[in-house]
Amino acid sequence: MKQLPRYEEEDRPREACGVFGIYAPSEDVARATYFGLYALQHRGQESAGIVVGDGEILRVQRGMGLVSQVFDEAAMRQLQGFLAVGHCRYATTGESSVRNAQPMTITAETDPAGSRSAFALAHNGNLVNARALAAELRAAGVDLTASSDSEVILRLIAHSDGDSWYDRLVRALPRLSGAFSLVMASPTALYAARDPWGVRPLCLGRLGQDWVVASESCALDTVGATLVRDVEPGEVLRIDADGLTSRRFAEPTRRLCSFEFIYFARPDSIIDGRRVYSARVALGRQLAIEQPADADLVIPVPDSAVAMAVGYAQQSGIPYCEGLVKNRYIGRTFISPTQNQRDRGCQIKYNPLTDEIAGRRLVVIEDSIVRGTTSKPLVAMLRRAGATEVHLRIASPPYRHPCHLGMDTGRTEELLAAHNSVEEIRQYIDADSLGYLSLDGLVAGIDRPAHLFCRACLDGHPPMPLDDYVDDAVPALAGCMPGERQ
Repeated sequence: MKQLPRYEEEDRPREACGVFGIYAPSEDVARATYFGLYALQHRGQESAGIVVGDGEILRVQRGMGLVSQVFDEAAMRQLQGFLAVGHCRYATTGESSVRNAQPMTITAETDPAGSRSAFALAHNGNLVNARALAAELRAAGVDLTASSDSEVILRLIAHSDGDSWYDRLVRALPRLSGAFSLVMASPTALYAARDPWGVRPLCLGRLGQDWVVASESCALDTVGATLVRDVEPGEVLRIDADGLTSRRFAEPTRRLCSFEFIYFARPDSIIDGRRVYSARVALGRQLAIEQPADADLVIPVPDSAVAMAVGYAQQSGIPYCEGLVKNRYIGRTFISPTQNQRDRGCQIKYNPLTDEIAGRRLVVIEDSIVRGTTSKPLVAMLRRAGATEVHLRIASPPYRHPCHLGMDTGRTEELLAAHNSVEEIRQYIDADSLGYLSLDGLVAGIDRPAHLFCRACLDGHPPMPLDDYVDDAVPALAGCMPGERQ
């Protein structure tokens, strides 16, 4: 065993954020955005924000914590308008502070006469050329004072040529390299854009005669909107009083993140025309074909592996059982445990159903192993609950490479599969057997051609060059503080 990871948080890759936007003169847009963000809370629990436009100004409310902690009725009453942009964040670049909470806003001249207009931006993803762009902006005399690549995008748009925000977007966006699903607003228009690779999801929906954009379709469902289509890679949309306009700023080279289907997205979402739940059931079926086990029960590690365990049970004929109960009220803002509690960390988040487990041979289905910090104590806990055998099955290939496109997984030296064979990992985790899904099996389960997905964390082949990428925070600029008006 070449790497012994310490126990930290739940052993999952963590997503950058969720974005939401609405143009709806007939709706309470701030409240709709609140509920849209609530549906996207799984994508980021660190900070949240809403910007509302009323045709003249942008009103901003942002703060640290969950959506329900940042907004109350008093805040909703202050956010009046007919369009809104919302964001919930988990930091993958930049410090965890309110100055990096989004949406970020800026005010700039928008026409030769010197008229000024506010602009807001919410970003899901991660740039790989942000440092080079930041250096260029500084050389042009632009102050960059925060620490997120999202601020670099906002400044680049504001300092691009064009007599409208739409023109500036079309000029600025082709200069970005990496993952970016953006929802943006001026006081009069809503904008949405997706990088040419389509790494992070973004969809468009209709709410009567109005329009909604969101990271996932589950947020559309929450506000009563109907899914129309995905925002296309390399596409930028404008929605205003004249309706919806689409422009292409780059040719698409589709590379949707495969972990949207493995872990990130909610199971009820539809991404690229595929229901996430159905894809996960298919991944579980494929896992049973490739990695069978002789056992009495199939149990999932909740929640993302539930559908995969259903598929494994269906294919294998082994009965399915919910052998673990998860405390769903533990998030990333919960009080830090003592060292003794960290040593028992799995029992803070999971509790075994001993009556079901005792004396049984278990197939335990998990979506991934990143550092191994959950798997090892989980196996030990199941043995203490009376399991006679624990066969761990992973519904994704070994995670060997850090992500540079918006997933926080740690550095290479922290990734268990980067330094150890499957057998070494099995010995470390102390499972009776360990089996991973193959890359071909992943493609078969998602049921989309392999070339349409980014699997860089699994195969080491990112969809774009990483020559300019530096794996630390990028200096950028501060956005508006909560309650500020621009």
